[in-house]
Amino acid sequence: MLDILAIVGPIFLIIALGYTCVRGGLFPRQDMRVLGAFVINIALPAVLFRALLQRSFGEVMDPNYVAAYLAGSLLVFLLALGAARYLLKKNAQGCALVGMGAAMSNSAFVGFPVAWQLFGETAGVALALCMLVENLLLLPFVIALAESSGGQGASLRTVLGQTFLRLTRNPIVIAIVLGFAGSLAGLRLGGVPAKAVDMLATASAPVALFVIGGGLVGQKVRGMAGDLAAISLGKLVLHPLAVAAFVLVFPPADPTLRSAAVVFAAAPMLTIYPIFGLKYGQEGMCSAALVVATLLSFITLSVVLGFIA
Repeated sequence: MLDILAIVGPIFLIIALGYTCVRGGLFPRQDMRVLGAFVINIALPAVLFRALLQRSFGEVMDPNYVAAYLAGSLLVFLLALGAARYLLKKNAQGCALVGMGAAMSNSAFVGFPVAWQLFGETAGVALALCMLVENLLLLPFVIALAESSGGQGASLRTVLGQTFLRLTRNPIVIAIVLGFAGSLAGLRLGGVPAKAVDMLATASAPVALFVIGGGLVGQKVRGMAGDLAAISLGKLVLHPLAVAAFVLVFPPADPTLRSAAVVFAAAPMLTIYPIFGLKYGQEGMCSAALVVATLLSFITLSVVLGFIA
């Protein structure tokens, strides 16, 4: 138990520090967007690029990992869609957002810091593969589902095309592509460039956690018990269980990656979840779900680590 607390304790202490600093006025809440942009656009791409270059392409690209993580995520997404439609009586956009909250993890800001403490550099490889699934497969599908059924006149093909075009300019996607290309070519960083990338990568985890805490300030949780229960149950319980089941069906070559997949699936939903909710008039539900799931993840992550540690 003490070993588990030694892993999750620092994570939630930094989250609490971010919350306290913003709540106390040391940082304005809008500064969290700036820090978050630094993590997403600079520090995290450095993590991915470094991790992918440190291994051969055959070690990095594990089709079984991708298959297991994708299958588990899709299963939970579909279950959440059904619950949102038939139990919660949501419209199409609401269903898409409930599915997104239940099946898309905060891989960068929570999953990676936890996995980094457990698995070291392998966590960067697992993160890259999770990002492939989430950014190139799940996210376009969720956006296309919400947009094409929202009465906005856009076809599914058009929305998917626009989404993939935006992804080509995403620094995370660019870093993954460059990292895979360098790994395939056998390239290795050295000297001053390697040290610069290492310094940026080191900043990723603590800054990301600080941003999570600061972003929780001002979020409201009221009168949404059914929505919050469905989303939190899907994200914190069903998602890691589904990924764990499919890891047994499609076992990655590296045993460490098997555990890493479950850790990433056990993280709460992505930080920008309320931003997607704002676009479709569901920001209250998404913000509340983010608060509840992040707080509950202290317990659920500890349970997951207890099984795999």
